[in-house]
Amino acid sequence: YNFLSLPFLYKKKKGGPPDVGKMLGGDEDKDPEAEKEKEEERQEALRQQEEERKAKHAKMEAEREAIRQGIRDKYGIKKREEAEAEAQAAMEQASEGSLTRPKKAVPSGCGDDEEEENIMDTVMKYLPGPLQDMLKK
Repeated sequence: YNFLSLPFLYKKKKGGPPDVGKMLGGDEDKDPEAEKEKEEERQEALRQQEEERKAKHAKMEAEREAIRQGIRDKYGIKKREEAEAEAQAAMEQASEGSLTRPKKAVPSGCGDDEEEENIMDTVMKYLPGPLQDMLKK
């Protein structure tokens, strides 16, 4: 079959463009009141559609939140905002009487003077004699 010869693929137009009557000077809408009413109706329809869309999305989000809460309950997970709020409350409680920011926890072994001396003694054992004398001064 020749694909171009199939008649049902072609759309048949009858008559001219839809605005031919207006172009020839016939039935033109010159009434500003009617145009204003149409515009107001269109704006109202848009507002109504937007409200319906927002309501639909709010309903879907509520359903999702119910599912999320079910999962949190099942696995014992805290809600993200609640966990952050608890951490913030713990930080505030720890620094309640202090005028400065809370101190950061220092890992064990960092900044201990005794340990630094032990490390230096270990290093000194492996250095040659003259270098040991220079570093001891």
